[in-house]
Amino acid sequence: MVNTNPEKIREVLTRGVEKIYPSREALESVLLSGKKMRLYNGIDPTGKLHLGHLAVLRKLRQFQDLGHEVIVLIGDFTAMIGDPTDKLAVRKSLTRKQASENAKNYKKQIGKILDLEKSNIKFLYNEKWTNKLRPSDLLEIFSRFTVARLLERDMFQNRIKEGRDVLLHEFVYPVFQAYDSVTMDVDLEIGGNDQTFNMMRGRDLMKKMKNKEKFVMALKLLTDPSGKKMGKTEGNFVALDDSPKEMFGKIMSWPDKMLLSGFELLTNLSFPKTSPMEAKIKLAKEIITICYNKKAADLAEKEFGKVFKEGGLPLKIPEIIIKEKTLGVLDMLVRTKLTASKSEAKRLILQRGVKIDGQIQEDWQKTVKIKKGQVLQVGKRKFARII
Repeated sequence: MVNTNPEKIREVLTRGVEKIYPSREALESVLLSGKKMRLYNGIDPTGKLHLGHLAVLRKLRQFQDLGHEVIVLIGDFTAMIGDPTDKLAVRKSLTRKQASENAKNYKKQIGKILDLEKSNIKFLYNEKWTNKLRPSDLLEIFSRFTVARLLERDMFQNRIKEGRDVLLHEFVYPVFQAYDSVTMDVDLEIGGNDQTFNMMRGRDLMKKMKNKEKFVMALKLLTDPSGKKMGKTEGNFVALDDSPKEMFGKIMSWPDKMLLSGFELLTNLSFPKTSPMEAKIKLAKEIITICYNKKAADLAEKEFGKVFKEGGLPLKIPEIIIKEKTLGVLDMLVRTKLTASKSEAKRLILQRGVKIDGQIQEDWQKTVKIKKGQVLQVGKRKFARII
């Protein structure tokens, strides 16, 4: 049965939502009528799922709990193109094997947020229908779009102004995403507000090919104070499969200005009237509880307190075997996997971000005498013990 509780519907349509097309009132009217809607969010498997995905998945869960049909679309075909959204240069295309490898744990992670035991959820893959399109099918679909409309994308305009290339395969990316909506015959598409252009092209195509109204819900993005999305490029990436300890530490490093949107987008909690430190702890624990469980959240808080507040060592430290009696400090940091390269290790030492047995290292050319039980520390969260 579809739940038509006005308060729950209002929560779905407002919390974390930036804009609804054609209007919030129109979608609210449909939801209050009791009509069962088919909605979806598309995820291109270009890398790990992260907290930006968590915000969208939680919105899908709200609709699932109301009794609507939810589709998680894994964009294994569109991932091979590479969504050009916000990109000033052409994205590196993925192979089918790479896309499949990236997506192999998605369902397990998504199952932490959506109820996979219910019958009103399904996982689909857009390669299934897109690779069946014949040249005549493509011509029919392409004829529904204009070059002028596709060129409206701001990142394409920026590239053209700078004399950069816009390649044909990325130019038609929105066309293939739009065709997903038509193929699945959805009533609603949900995504971050950076996906508004792509989602609206699906709305256009649905009208032209099926004479059907498709709603679009653009959600607010989790951004840093400068307005940049949380992601690998910006260095503030929190993956859904990060350990509870990693999650806790990363969230505690967020600027205070991110807390309000963090609570709104990633939890059901109201913003607490406490100190920023206490608010961060509450937010971190709630996110870890969602992705793992309360016990893991409590343990992560305890670990954080031991390392950061008391200046102690973590309860569990990765152990690394080193057989040499002496080793250059740069080699030591790379061997223990605390840094990815010697250049990174050198930079961190010059920034006074490396400790050996609690002592700050300032000489990047130093040769270290290896001792059993030595503890290396990089930054505030990365440790290794020599055995």
